Amino acid sequence: MGKRLIQQRRGRGTPTYRAPSFRYAGKATHPKKEGEGIIKEFVHSQGHSAPLMVVQYGNDYNLNLAPEGVRIGDSVSCSNNEVHPGNTVVLQEIPEGTLIYNIEHKPGDGGKFVRSSGVAARVVSKSKDRVVIRLPSKKQKEFPGQCRATIGTVSGSGRTEKPFLKAGTKYHKMRAKNKLYPSVSGTSMNSVDHPFGGTTSSNVGKPTQSGRNAPPGRKVGKIAPRRTGYKR
Repeated sequence: MGKRLIQQRRGRGTPTYRAPSFRYAGKATHPKKEGEGIIKEFVHSQGHSAPLMVVQYGNDYNLNLAPEGVRIGDSVSCSNNEVHPGNTVVLQEIPEGTLIYNIEHKPGDGGKFVRSSGVAARVVSKSKDRVVIRLPSKKQKEFPGQCRATIGTVSGSGRTEKPFLKAGTKYHKMRAKNKLYPSVSGTSMNSVDHPFGGTTSSNVGKPTQSGRNAPPGRKVGKIAPRRTGYKR
């Protein structure tokens, strides 16, 4: 018989597992209009790992991830060919070797890649309508040349250097974004909570593979694997 797993309870969408997005400062995106703006202030949002900067473009205000090396009162531009930290530029106009972040997946979507604190991607090569970028994971990915990105490195690089020291601090950190913490393996649960639970904590007691058509609550472990074990 299947069991109500934690993944299933999260997918139901109750307030217990729902992120408190109503407390977030807003969505960090590229400005929709071209022009030059002034950085008015830096804000903290519990939904983002990096500080956000509020940029005024005429009568409009835009919220974007703040790069390293900028301050209140600095001028940043959108769709200008000038390579300066904080400027939003089309990928086709960015020189090779430049550090960028908040890269769009499709032109106009506001930015989807390289948004965590302290990270940056690098422009590797360019062709007629495609740009190859090396992501922080060292993986290279092609983007359309009309996608936009922000010049520089995301601020807040020292975030991961500070230890949590105790589980309570980590709990409140994860609670801010409503991430599941602590994460417990299935073998450490009771038999009523997971198919791999019960008996000794290190013994699964049954095959860890499950079929493609297994019922919910039993479809855990290796889902319809092509092969298992050591490759010889």
